[in-house]
Amino acid sequence: MGFPGTWMTESESMVYRVVPKCACSTIGQIMFYSDHGEFFDGDIHDAKAGIHKWALDASQGPITDNVTARKSYAFTCVRNPYTRVLSSFFDKICGIQRNGRRYRGNLVPLLVQKYGIDVGGDDGKQEFDQIASFRRFLLFARDTIRWRRPMDPDIHWSAVSGHVSTFIINGGTYDNIFWTEQFNDGMQQVLDAVDTPHKVDLAAIPRFNESEGHGPKRAHPVEDYFDDLSMHLMREIYKRDFDLFKYDFDNPGNKLPVGEIDLDEVHAKLGD
Repeated sequence: MGFPGTWMTESESMVYRVVPKCACSTIGQIMFYSDHGEFFDGDIHDAKAGIHKWALDASQGPITDNVTARKSYAFTCVRNPYTRVLSSFFDKICGIQRNGRRYRGNLVPLLVQKYGIDVGGDDGKQEFDQIASFRRFLLFARDTIRWRRPMDPDIHWSAVSGHVSTFIINGGTYDNIFWTEQFNDGMQQVLDAVDTPHKVDLAAIPRFNESEGHGPKRAHPVEDYFDDLSMHLMREIYKRDFDLFKYDFDNPGNKLPVGEIDLDEVHAKLGD
C-alpha cells in the first residue's frame, strides 16, 4: 500500500502525512518554502515539482526509503472533529470549487434527492437552513463511512485517525502530532527539530486556506449545529478521533484539546 497522502521536502528535512481540512495547504507551503525560499505559485495541492508527494510516481521510491529507515522527522496535524466536519460541509457540499463547479459533479444532486439537503444557489452564497441541511449531511457522511453507501467515504470527512493510521500500518513512525487549533506552537516544534535550506519565520507566514470563500459563511456557533442525534452520529463516526487526539466530545463549542496526545498510544492503537 505504501504511504498515500505523504509529502516530503526535496531536501528530505521533514516528512508530513497530509490530513485534509487540517491546515494542509499552509503546511505544504511551509515545506516548499523551507526548501526553495519562496512559496509555490498556486495551490500547493497542484504542485508536481519542488516537493515529493506519494501521488507522484517519481517520489514513491524516495519517500519509501526515507520513511522505512526513519531518516527524517515525521509529523502530522489533526483537528477537532466538530469543526472539521462543519468545514467539509460548507466547503465541499455548499461551496463552488476552484474549477467553478460543484464538488464531485453529481454529489450535490444526489444529496438533494436522497437526503433532502438544501445548499442554496449555484453561487454558493444563497440563504438556506444551514443547521437542518448540515444534520442531514452528517447522516449521509455516517452512511458513507459505516456502510460505504451511497458512495465510498470522502477523504475530507472520513476520520482523521484513518488518515493517520496508514502511515503507521505501513511502517512509518510519527515524531510529532499537533493540533490545528494550536498550529503555531506545533509547527514551531517541527521547525525547531529540523534543519532546512531556508529558515522559516513562522510569524511571517500567511495562512493558505485554499477553501476560503468557496461556500457560505457559517451563520451560527458550532454547538448550534449539533443536537443529541447529531452528537450520537459524531460519536459513531469519530469516537477514535476524540479519544486519541484528546478533543472534548461533550462540548461541541470547545474546539480546544483537553489533554495531551500520547504518541505511544496513537502508534499502538492505529498500528493494528
